[in-house]
Amino acid sequence: MTKETSINVVVQKISHRKSDIILLTFKYNDKLIQLLKELKVFKWSKSNRGWYCGYSDTNLNLIKKQVGKVAQLSINTNSLEPKMLKYRKRRNLTEANKEFIRNYVNYLKGKRYSESTVKTYFTFIADFIDYIQPKKIENLTYRDVEKFIEDEFAPRNYSISSQRQFISAVKLLVKFYPECNIEEIKLERPKKSRKLPTVLSQNEVIKILQNTTNLKHRAILGLIYSSGLRIGELINLKLEHINFERKQLLIKNAKGRKDRYVIIADSIIPLVMNYLNSYKPKIYFVEGNERQPYTAGSVRAFLKKSCKLSGIQKPVTPHTLRHSYATHLMENGTDIRIIQELLGHSKPETTMIYTHVSKKSLLTVKSPLDLAVKNYINDKKMIDN
Repeated sequence: MTKETSINVVVQKISHRKSDIILLTFKYNDKLIQLLKELKVFKWSKSNRGWYCGYSDTNLNLIKKQVGKVAQLSINTNSLEPKMLKYRKRRNLTEANKEFIRNYVNYLKGKRYSESTVKTYFTFIADFIDYIQPKKIENLTYRDVEKFIEDEFAPRNYSISSQRQFISAVKLLVKFYPECNIEEIKLERPKKSRKLPTVLSQNEVIKILQNTTNLKHRAILGLIYSSGLRIGELINLKLEHINFERKQLLIKNAKGRKDRYVIIADSIIPLVMNYLNSYKPKIYFVEGNERQPYTAGSVRAFLKKSCKLSGIQKPVTPHTLRHSYATHLMENGTDIRIIQELLGHSKPETTMIYTHVSKKSLLTVKSPLDLAVKNYINDKKMIDN
């Protein structure tokens, strides 16, 4: 099969049914589809509108060698965990170190850390131990931690958040295996970046909903904004936890393993009821194939499309709708303690960030220039009179 340069295949890593996959999306092409079927590792995903296989270096190389022969590949380095896709090198761990890491993971699970946290910490510690080999784990020092950050994090431009997660993983490693020589007291997380969240105006939110023509998609975005939900909370919301009479949603096992109630807007109920009657989900509020939870990647994709149709240039994610919900509540005079409860924040300081982006609070502040000009005009009037 000769290469057809007109075929452009977007290659990206996303999460699908709680697993990492490589998704291929392209315009319909019989020859390319036949090739994917012959390779026998690809399946069609109706929810993601593309062909996918499990994420691995082997499958990524297969795509580059076989699919790359017949089409132009566009590897999306801005997809989920882009640095893992671009930079991941094959580990060469000894059997003893593999067993050590398995025991570390079991330790984390025993401490009841979430699945995503266990996965993140496992990745960092496995990379760290692979980096320090053949040095024995009991001989590790704080300097080894520093060198790993210097040689791996800095060149790859990992975020401050990722570095903080790595330090947290090492702190737990020290607790799990105190025989190593890493001094826990020296393990300090870098300070968090204090960036203000992107916030949409109320008119921009309405525009996004108006330009989301798919009923299911509009119901998803409408509920995220009207109830201030995290994307994971929306995806895991079950029908049994929706109470239209009380106009409430029960959010189960949210961040920090906490349950909470949130409100449903009166104006969103007809849209949600229309969606439920049309799509008839069985277990979850929104479902993908085979009654499985919907994917966050799908929500991000159609939200991006709706923003483009609305002429909104600022970067918008599902979490932007949550930020906007909180900011608009504050601008409407809602007590900050109530906002904290609705958002499920453990600390009031987390909620306080919305005081910095609230338009209403900023409008009450007078610039000293305005006061200086006003005084100048008043003084000039007195002189003229």
